[in-house]
Amino acid sequence: MRWRDLRDLARPFTLFPPALGIVSGGLCAFGSAHNPDPARVFSWSVAFTMLLGAACASLLNAASNVLNQIADLEADRINKPQRPLPSGRVSEAQAWRLAWLLYAVSVLPSWLLVPYPYTSLEAKLLAPFKEHGVFLLYLGAAVATWVYSLPALGRTKRFGIWANVTIAVPRGVWLKVAGWGTVAAVTEPEAWWIGLIFGAFLLGASSTKDFSDMAGDRASGVFTLPVKYGERRAAWMIAPSFVVPWLLIPWGVRWQVNGTPLLSGNPLLLDGLAVILTAWGLYTCGLLLRDPEALSRTENHPSWTHMYLMMMTAQVGFALAYLL
Repeated sequence: MRWRDLRDLARPFTLFPPALGIVSGGLCAFGSAHNPDPARVFSWSVAFTMLLGAACASLLNAASNVLNQIADLEADRINKPQRPLPSGRVSEAQAWRLAWLLYAVSVLPSWLLVPYPYTSLEAKLLAPFKEHGVFLLYLGAAVATWVYSLPALGRTKRFGIWANVTIAVPRGVWLKVAGWGTVAAVTEPEAWWIGLIFGAFLLGASSTKDFSDMAGDRASGVFTLPVKYGERRAAWMIAPSFVVPWLLIPWGVRWQVNGTPLLSGNPLLLDGLAVILTAWGLYTCGLLLRDPEALSRTENHPSWTHMYLMMMTAQVGFALAYLL
């Protein structure tokens, strides 16, 4: 398999967001009220665990990309015939071998993603099973990619909103909790509230990629939101996800849990981030709803670009709000 084919199967431009999500989640935990290290030292162990988690998340996303291209071969003959599989540059057997390799090197090392006080590799490896919550999240995320893509396991990609749920939960909620878990306990409600914010965003925003694939999806029996409901109705259905999730930020800042705010980052920065993202979301909704049919006429509609940029801004903004 040539490097170009490996690149096109893994789709490198999609690998940075999950890595950033893990690092952002870890930095939020480090700066939160729930950092388990009383000295709050950013040690080699913290850095190693966070970066290993980021690498595992990127590799897991690459595995998912390869698996999805295997499952979408017939649709891609229509939508994206230049890809490695429909073009014949890579065989299905080669793609399967690559997918299994990527799943192995992304999930197995996540066993070492154990927070303080387990600071050495030996301590992380031999930590009690209850400390390996991050590993379970990675394993669950891997299973979710199979459920999303493979007919034998349901292929939820065929079933409208269930496709979005199968994306939003592992790539939004679990990703942020896993990042948090590289530094602090995954059982903290704060981690899950942050995950809920990102999951709610992806619940609708992830559909922006589906509009340009309508022809192939319809031909292969994949009923995404735009296929099932049409461009206009689907655009109205996903629009709230660009605005509503960010309103959960000031709510979390003001919601007291055991005498402390649910979101324990810098309240001014968190409120400011919410204002920026809400305004940005309203602007993106305008792009979506002004001409919904345009979403299916271009491969990368501006709303898709804004979705990725908003996600990146939110990841960086949360990290800064917990560190400053």
